[in-house]
Amino acid sequence: MSSPPASATPGRPALIWTALLLVYVLWGSTYLGIRIAVESLPPLASAAARFATAGLVLAVVLRLRRGPGALRVDRRQLASAALVGALLLAGGNGLVVLAESGPPGTAVPSGVAALLVATVPLLVVLLRTATGDRPRAWTFAGVTLGFLGLVLLVLPTGDSAAVPLAGALTVVAAATSWSVGSFLSGRLRMPADPFVATVYEMVAGAAVLLLLALGRDELRGFSPAEVTARSWAALAYLMVAGSLVAFTAYVWLLHHAPISLVSTYAYVNPVVAVALGALLVAEPVTVPVLLGGAVIVAGVALVVTTERPRRATAGTTVEPARR
Repeated sequence: MSSPPASATPGRPALIWTALLLVYVLWGSTYLGIRIAVESLPPLASAAARFATAGLVLAVVLRLRRGPGALRVDRRQLASAALVGALLLAGGNGLVVLAESGPPGTAVPSGVAALLVATVPLLVVLLRTATGDRPRAWTFAGVTLGFLGLVLLVLPTGDSAAVPLAGALTVVAAATSWSVGSFLSGRLRMPADPFVATVYEMVAGAAVLLLLALGRDELRGFSPAEVTARSWAALAYLMVAGSLVAFTAYVWLLHHAPISLVSTYAYVNPVVAVALGALLVAEPVTVPVLLGGAVIVAGVALVVTTERPRRATAGTTVEPARR
């Protein structure tokens, strides 16, 4: 998304914490929503439907509230938003969806997927370093800690509930794609309004996801009648709660709350995802998951809290993943 303003306009504490709670819970729950949706829906095709619907709804709302010129952008802004959308949603979200699909034993549990995706701020730091930026020593300490947690999370232990390596690598690839998209969004000429940028990102991401779904032959033999009610409900939840309500709350928070407070969702979301997966679908919470997850969250917290004071410096922010 476009970089938010450097400072926020003070808002009422009750509204701020309500919005923050929405971001904590709704974005943390999207990983479980994805797992339930792909039980009987084609993975990439359902993701395409999710983002296409959310993008079109947001476009209609902006058009009605702001008038005919609400979505006007130039070609360069459109191309930038399309590229970022493809990286964030097709690469980032699409690979997570694939990792969470598949038969038992090969699919990545939703809570573990959230923990792996939490490495996005760490990957962004590495991208900044590769392009000549010099993050602080404490930032590198957080990156090292976070990747140590990643190793602990996926290291084989002989436990039958261990994280599938192929699936874990798929989620890491998703986090890398999301990181590149986040990194480029602060360096490309994006639409100034984050809502407008989101419309084009969602539409572009949905288009790429649909092409990939067709390339995988996901729709051959697909019958909507065979989709379970819980998968339809999960898809609707992802569209409304994850892509519309939580994002709106997030953008509002960027303008009304300190960024140091808003960014705490980056290490609360994985905790919510692990808890919901364990409570609602009995996903195993093993010692490696607890230990590796705790170390990853600690590393991300260190990076985010260390980097936030540099918020005003253009192009140096660490953007956590947004589902």
